[in-house]
Amino acid sequence: MKYAYFPGCSIHASAKEYAMAAKAVNKYLDVELVEIPDWNCCGAIDAVYAYNPLLSVSLAARNLALAQNMKMDIVTLCSACFFTLSRANNLMRENADMKSRVDRAINDAGLKYEGGIKVRHYMDILANDVGFEKIRQQVKMPLKGLKVAPYYGCLIVRPTGIQRFDDPEHPTSMDNVIKALGAEAVNYPDKTSCCGASLVITDEEVMMEMTKHPLLTAKEAQADCIVTPCPMCHFNLEAKQKDIESHFDIELGLPVLYITQLIGLAFGLPPKELGLHRNIVSPNKIFEKLKGQMTQKAS
Repeated sequence: MKYAYFPGCSIHASAKEYAMAAKAVNKYLDVELVEIPDWNCCGAIDAVYAYNPLLSVSLAARNLALAQNMKMDIVTLCSACFFTLSRANNLMRENADMKSRVDRAINDAGLKYEGGIKVRHYMDILANDVGFEKIRQQVKMPLKGLKVAPYYGCLIVRPTGIQRFDDPEHPTSMDNVIKALGAEAVNYPDKTSCCGASLVITDEEVMMEMTKHPLLTAKEAQADCIVTPCPMCHFNLEAKQKDIESHFDIELGLPVLYITQLIGLAFGLPPKELGLHRNIVSPNKIFEKLKGQMTQKAS
């Protein structure tokens, strides 16, 4: 299974471990992600869309046109990129005036987009192309006894006009992956709530209040860790966790993994190959829980 891969900005910077783990597990799942040559930022910052919708959609359309030239559907690991590329795709399909204006913009770069590309999130590939049974078959170290809180966030499941591979209110794709790995998928009320996303830039106080809720409810549900398929969610839940603890005078200490890292652990891959040494909140609590099955820790 081969796809045109759009990494996006965060995957090449703050979320490298997400891609490291995806690369490691893809070999076992017969998934090949072929990076789009000369891709550009998708325009994910909504300020760009609010200020200049044509610029935002044209940025995304250029990537879609490049994927079209590869004759493959486009896949991204990033939920924000998934939303932005999908929104642009839908807008050009439904708004003839916008399509005409975008065509003129990208034609100046020698590109033309016909509109036939599907935008897919990596979770969609895992759930619907790879399938849960194939994931289960590759498990070398079942994550028995590990309680995992799946955090979907906003943009992978909503709005309903953008994505169609999982239920927007009660998604199950990540829950089913967790179960296929032998772990317990913890049910808690904030699995699809917003983490505050890019409010970390404009109003950190509001972001911390919003991010606190899924962290607390996951901990109250006795989760050993949270997993997410979104770099922005991961940043707020993990990199800002110490700030949230200090600001609200609470104790969390909850490891936050990318879904690819969790899959890699169950596949018996070395923690360093999965980028777990890059995690800010130590994953060693997870290793202790699985100590009968693991011989390595992230250094």
